[in-house]
Amino acid sequence: MKGIILAAGRGSRMGALTGNAPKCLTLLGGKPLLDWQISSLKGGGVTEVGVVGGYLGELLLRPSVRSFENGQWATSNMVRSLLAAAEWLEQEDCLVSYSDIVYSSASVASLSAAPGGISIAYDPNWESLWKRRFTDPLSDAETFKKDSCDYLLEIGAKAKKISEIQGQYMGLLKFTPSGWREMAQYLSEIPQSAVDRLDMTSTLNALIGRGVLIHACATEGGWYEVDTESDLRLYEREIKEGKSWLSV
Repeated sequence: MKGIILAAGRGSRMGALTGNAPKCLTLLGGKPLLDWQISSLKGGGVTEVGVVGGYLGELLLRPSVRSFENGQWATSNMVRSLLAAAEWLEQEDCLVSYSDIVYSSASVASLSAAPGGISIAYDPNWESLWKRRFTDPLSDAETFKKDSCDYLLEIGAKAKKISEIQGQYMGLLKFTPSGWREMAQYLSEIPQSAVDRLDMTSTLNALIGRGVLIHACATEGGWYEVDTESDLRLYEREIKEGKSWLSV
């Protein structure tokens, strides 16, 4: 099992913190987000890690980590970064991680064992984290619906009520080569300009519409999404007060 971290973007919502370094090098508990991700991936059974860089990508170099590049990072979205690592996705099972999240090795191991060609990790207890991050959780939370067999039905739309949300997608996925072929086939059938604009949840919804089965895997252990500087301050406070799931 290989792991791919999508780290091409700057993360402009972090303000001055990403003025001289990519978002994934932001420190949490004294350690860059990227290093938390590498540690959790390897702790969960991933044998080789690759990082897709773009903005100040030379700062992402790590020993024994494969480097990929999204040369269009400034004018494209995360799906274009994923395509930069197609060489790995075509060959063997791969875990794919956003670069602004922190998660447990247990979540990695659980997702690695999930069935099907495409699987995603989600947090069924998302509301607790969103209430700590937002005055109104619905101001940010997106729809997430699955069936009784844990196959995804809908993801990523604006939620109007809590009942539309059975969990929150973590930004952690798994592709087998056959699952990647289904996604690559879809991407080959639409204009490349459209591919550049695609985000991951829109792509997953499009695959669902084509009849592709996407397995939803409940996360094990805690996780954090670092979207803004206020998120970072919240998590640092929880760590300092001994209220965090994260061991530092």
